[in-house]
Parts: sequence; C-alpha cells; structure tokens
Amino acid sequence: MFRLSLIALAFGSTIVSAAEFDWPGWRGADRTGVSQEKGLLKEWPKEGPPKLWTVKGCGKGFSSIAVAGGVIYGCGSKDGKNVAWAMKESDGSPVWETPYAKDGAEPNATPVVAGGKVYVLTTGGELACLEAKSGKLVWSKSFTKDLDGHMMSGWGYSETPLIDGDNLICTPGGDKAAVVALNKNTGKEIWRTAVKNAGGAGYASPVKAKVGDVPMYITLLGKSGGVVAVHAETGKLLWQYAKISNGTANIPTVVSRDDLVWCSTGYGDGGSALLKIKAEGSESVKVEEVKRYKAGELQNHHGGMILVGDHVFFGNAHNSGHPACVEFKTGEIKYKDTKAVAGGSGSAAVVYADGMLYYRYDNGLIALIEANPEMAKVAGSFKIPEPSGRESWQHPVIANGRLYLRDQDKLHAFNVKAGK
Repeated sequence: MFRLSLIALAFGSTIVSAAEFDWPGWRGADRTGVSQEKGLLKEWPKEGPPKLWTVKGCGKGFSSIAVAGGVIYGCGSKDGKNVAWAMKESDGSPVWETPYAKDGAEPNATPVVAGGKVYVLTTGGELACLEAKSGKLVWSKSFTKDLDGHMMSGWGYSETPLIDGDNLICTPGGDKAAVVALNKNTGKEIWRTAVKNAGGAGYASPVKAKVGDVPMYITLLGKSGGVVAVHAETGKLLWQYAKISNGTANIPTVVSRDDLVWCSTGYGDGGSALLKIKAEGSESVKVEEVKRYKAGELQNHHGGMILVGDHVFFGNAHNSGHPACVEFKTGEIKYKDTKAVAGGSGSAAVVYADGMLYYRYDNGLIALIEANPEMAKVAGSFKIPEPSGRESWQHPVIANGRLYLRDQDKLHAFNVKAGK
C-alpha cells in the first residue's frame, strides 16, 4: 500500500521524488479510501489545519486527484475540451497539460497512475492513456464507439478503471460488453463480459477480490444488472445481486475483504447489503445475502464507504452524510446518526488516515471524526476556502502529510502532519 524507497522521476530539468505515502488513484493505492500514514493531526484548530497553497487552472469537473512520484495528476474541462494535467506536489506549479478529448463535458472520473502512465476517462466514455512524464498520448478508446457501451443514466461515465498487472478493467455497460479487460499498454481488448439486461454502466469503480481459488472483479451496473462479479482471468460472469440497485445512479464502490462484500446505493430503490461468497472450485462461486437494509433504513448516496478494522464507516441516507457505522462481519448497525456533524449538509465523501475519518460535505464543510464504532466524535471542522459555489463532491485525498481538496478549478493543499 506504500513504498519504502524514494524514486527519482525526471521532468525535463526538474527532479521530483516519490514519497512514502502516495495516493495514485481512486480511493488511494488499493481503492479502500484508507491511508497507512501515521503521525497525522488528531484534532484541528478552530480554523482548520494550516493551508499550504491554493492553485487555479484545474478546469471544471467533479473528479478528484491522484498523487504519485512527487506529482499531482488531475483532469478538467477547459475551453470545450477535456484536458489532463500534472503539477508538482511541492507547490502546485504546472508540469504539463494535455487535451485528450473534445466532448468538453466536466469529468467525474479520477485519474489513475501506474507503470509510468496516467489513465483518464471523460463522461462521454473517451478513455485515454498518457505518459506520466510528459503527458503525451499513448492510446485512446471509446466506450461507446469501440465497446458498444452506454450509461445507466445521463450524468456520464464516472468510474476510474482498475489497473491489475497488464490489464485495465473498465465498465462500458452494454449487454455485450458490460465489463471489459484491455491491455494497459496498448488498449487492445483481452476479454469482454456479456450481461443480459445489464442496464448500462453504473457510476462505481471496479475492485478486485479473491475467494478460495477464484479471482474476481466486482462493480455495479444499472438497476437490472446490480452488483456483478466476473472472473479476473476470463471475464466469465460469476454472480449478480440486484436487490440494492436503483434505476437512477448506482455509485458507491463496494467494500470487499476475504469472502465478504458490503454494497450500498442511494435513491428510493437503493439500500445496503452484506454478501458472503463461497467458492466452488476455481471457476464458480455462490453468493449469499447475510444482511439487507432497504432504502430509508441504511444507504450511502455517493460519498463512499470505509472499512477500518472490523467496521464500515460512511455517510448514511440519500443526499445526506449522517455518520453511520456497521459491523463488517455481521452487517449489524453500531450507530446511525440522524443528522450531519458540525454544520455539514448534503452527501459526505469520506476517507481515513491514522485513526481519523475525514468527512467532506456537499456544502464544503470538512469534518475530522474519530473512527470509533461506538459514536461519531468530532475533532475539528472548517469550511473550504474560496468556495466555487458548486457542490463540494470531489473526494478528499491524503498523501504524504497533506490533505488535498479539489474544488472545480482550484486545488487546496493543507498540512495535516502532526508537529509540523
């Protein structure tokens, strides 16, 4: 989950170093939203942690950022084009900027950095691979034109593809190619998964799991497709579970560990469920529902869910971020607050580091909350500075002692390292 060595990367005449606790893509190094960094602040002063810098020029969009090798990567909409960009982690100064698509819509997907390359996706389904060092385009693929894909609803493709070895796993969402594996270096198709009545792609990002001898990728499709798992080597559809899916937007990335999967979605048909998977040989599995909650009882809208130890923490209720906690092994509710904390409102995007949860609310309120399964105890809060006036939906990032908050065209960096 982190590197123990320093790696020097050259950008022209500029040398930057990869630090120990990077955040190279959606929800960090392993898609859990958990940082392994220690020595961070356990409480904030009234005005929040010290701000290091703010930069402009990110473009419009709700995508978050990736941090790898001393460089911050992001994407946005500028002048009717989708652009990817890189800036120095030290001070936010620019490294490169590359237009990679012409649809111009504001991107929702977070870049992912792997093997010296950066992968970005537009809401229109234009996937591009760029050189991390220079921003030079390596290859591109259209989910709609090349892979017969379509979304479940109109907000557009929002996933961050998963890099697994030489494979890039993505979710075009069509019945003939619901989930697809591409070669990450060339974009060549390796396999595709057909799912009858897939319902289009959901807004979630795929994760990898292994149960017994069966490796699998798990993600969400549309209402009729629901949560799906496909064999990681062949793309064979292994199982589906649609009882918590809705017809508007299935968003949160599932939480998976060992033989358990916790899944949740918002809206009126959503809900939450704990699933148990049992392998039968190397090619087949069965899925069993351990616990289920209907919409209104327990559900996560789009802020994500965090597994810490034996508990899952998240913001509960549709279009809300009321702190909640469930026991991962049983699905039993430990606590479920009935309102947001510290003046927050709307959905809450959540990440974790060093015993603390970082809640970012729709209204721009950032709260630091102890990861305590008994109660949500607030240890500080502040409002995002110079707010854009748009929904504050971009997920927070914690990397190398810093908290990063993207807010449309601006990126803010805060020092959350204790004693500095």
